[in-house]
Parts: sequence; structure tokens; C-alpha cells
Amino acid sequence: MIILVVNAGSSSLKYQLLNMDDESVIAKGNCDRIGIDGHISHKTFDGRTYMEDCFFPTHTEAFEKLVEVLTTGEASVIKSMDEISAVGHRIVQGAEVFDRTTFVTDEVIDKIDDMADLAPVHNHAHALALRACKKVLPENVPMVVVFDTAFHQTMPPKAFMYGLPYEDYEKYHVRKYGFHGTSHRFVSNALAAAMGKDIKDLKIVSCHLGNGSSITAVEYGKSIDTSMGFTPLDGVVMGTRTGSVDPSAVTYVAEKHGFSPKEMSDYMNKKSGFLGVSGVSSDNRDISSAASHGDKRAQLVTEMLIYEIKKYIGSYAAAMNGLDAVLFTGGIGENAADIRQNVCENMEFFGIKIDPKANNVRGQLAKISAPDSKVEVWVVPTNEELLIARDTLELISK
Repeated sequence: MIILVVNAGSSSLKYQLLNMDDESVIAKGNCDRIGIDGHISHKTFDGRTYMEDCFFPTHTEAFEKLVEVLTTGEASVIKSMDEISAVGHRIVQGAEVFDRTTFVTDEVIDKIDDMADLAPVHNHAHALALRACKKVLPENVPMVVVFDTAFHQTMPPKAFMYGLPYEDYEKYHVRKYGFHGTSHRFVSNALAAAMGKDIKDLKIVSCHLGNGSSITAVEYGKSIDTSMGFTPLDGVVMGTRTGSVDPSAVTYVAEKHGFSPKEMSDYMNKKSGFLGVSGVSSDNRDISSAASHGDKRAQLVTEMLIYEIKKYIGSYAAAMNGLDAVLFTGGIGENAADIRQNVCENMEFFGIKIDPKANNVRGQLAKISAPDSKVEVWVVPTNEELLIARDTLELISK
């Protein structure tokens, strides 16, 4: 059975075609610069590649090109889209409307678009991609949507509510939603399998660290709290995002700069974090290099990230009344051994003890805690596309 997974951004359309008989990737690629000019890059399982500058005024043209590349030419992998059993789409924001994987209908697309205020960069683009796919796909090919926020819908009100007047929650749906849910769900289940235990018996802190980072408390397979909030801006310091900031500091800085609300949002989302504090880069690799050469501000931002991750691990261990495992995933989590080492240092009080030799790994599943560590520590590579494909397969099989 073949499933196409689509991850649409405001100006991009990433995709993977998977054979679910063995969960192998048949082909993957990206249509980017949609609405600007357009470019497609495509790679097959056997190493064939295709790249072309195209004209993508909308997501429809991008999806049409995707279909063309998959089915024709030297880098094709199928003869027609009829060979595809279903299409699974990643959706960033499902709010409280969607708490599970769902079949796509016109009504579902409209509801996703209606929530654009809660995820302005993503949800409208998702809706555009869904409508584009629907135009191009054969009528007999079902589409499924998987929501990043759905995994966090198990959070109790005490964890997701803010101290604003209750009417702001009732009227405007202001609450913590959490993000990276698809990743956290995948890696926490993969960790349970690697440990040889039932996830319903485990208390896990999942650290998804990258340009955007979030920490989640996974108690017995369910998210009970997470660091990102109403938007992905909250939590630990990130590539260009502030992470948690006193709200009064936000209004104070906005007044000093003369920023409008939108300008202040851009300032906090695009010009802050690693980039804003270090003045060097938003990329952790550049930060690490600068820090190793004595750059004090680069060293500071690394120390901030490590300190904040430690605090979340400690607070979530308290919230769950125990801790069985900590996992690291994402671009930084899977590859930055120094970050993992420093996060886990001086955590013996929580039963966390890392093995420096075992920690010398990049991008592979590995247990990195010492044999006498009461809490297991793992690196678990994430694979959101595979989880979306699995969800899609499960739903259409029913």
C-alpha cells in the first residue's frame, strides 16, 4: 500500500511517498518558493534526482508539478496517482476542534482555514494545499489530516489554562495548545519499544530540540503538559524565538521601539532567541562554533538553553511524581552531544547520569545513560512523516 504524506507551509509543499508494506520511502521532495517563482527538488529511493525552477503562483500548481514528477520522466516512481491508496496531511493547529486524525471533507478544510488566526503562518497554507490536492487527486483517493496539537489535547485544564479572565478562553479560545505533538507521540512510542516496555507504564520527558524546541511531559502515553503554549513562541529559547518572557517586558519593549502588535510579534518570533542574544546566528552549529572560540554571547545563549531544558525536566518530573526516561530528538537533540551532556550533568538528584562515551552519537537510536542511572536517557530520531502515514493507513483501514 502506497501513501503520500504532504507537509504544506506558507510557501512550500514538502512530500514523502511511502510503501507501507515495509514503511520504506519511495521518493521525497519539496516544492518551494510558492507565490514567488517556484522550485522543485525531488529524490527517489534509488538515488535518482530531479530539480527544476518552476512557476508556482499557488499551491495548486505546486501539487500538479508534484504529481507530474512522481508519475512521469526519468525520476518517476509510479505510473499514475491511482496507485496511491491515500494522502496524509500534517496540520499545525487543530485547536479544541480536532483531537484526532480525521478524514478530509470540505467542512473540515473550512474549519482548518477558520483557525488561521491561531496559526497564521500555517493553517491557511494547509487549507490551500488541501483544496489544491482535492482538485488534482482522483476522486477515489481519500485524504486524511493529522494535527500537531491533537496529542496535547489530553492536557488537564490546570495545565492548559492561563490566568486571564475566563471569557478570553470562552470567546477567543486563548489557552495553551502545544505543538510538535506528532513528533512527541512518535518518539515516545519509539522509546517505549526500544526499552521493551509498555508506554502505559512509563513517565517520559520528551525534548524536541531544533530551530524550534519544545519539551513535553508524557505520562503513561499521554501528554499532560508541554512548553509551547498558545503559539510556538512559548517555552525554551529557540533559533529566532524568545521562548518564555514576562508579558510586561513585551509591552515595555514594544513601547520603547514604537512597535505595533504585529511588529512586536515579528521581533519576538524572527529576531530574538539564539540570533538576538548571540548576534551571531540562529543556527546552533554556528553558535557552538562561536562559543568554542570564546564568544561570550554565544556561550550565554547555550547556557540559557541548557538551563531552561533542565528546569523543564525537573518541573515535569515533579508534575508526574516520577521519571523513567528522558529522550532527545530533533536537529539539536539528535546531533548535539554537548547539549545533551550539559543538560544531564548535575542531575543525579533526579536519578539522571549520562555515559559520555555512549553519548557520542549523532542521529541514531541510542541509550546514552550510564548503567547505574536510575532514569534512562535516550536519543530517539523523530519521523513525523512515518507517523502521519501510519495514522492515515489506520484510518483508511477502518
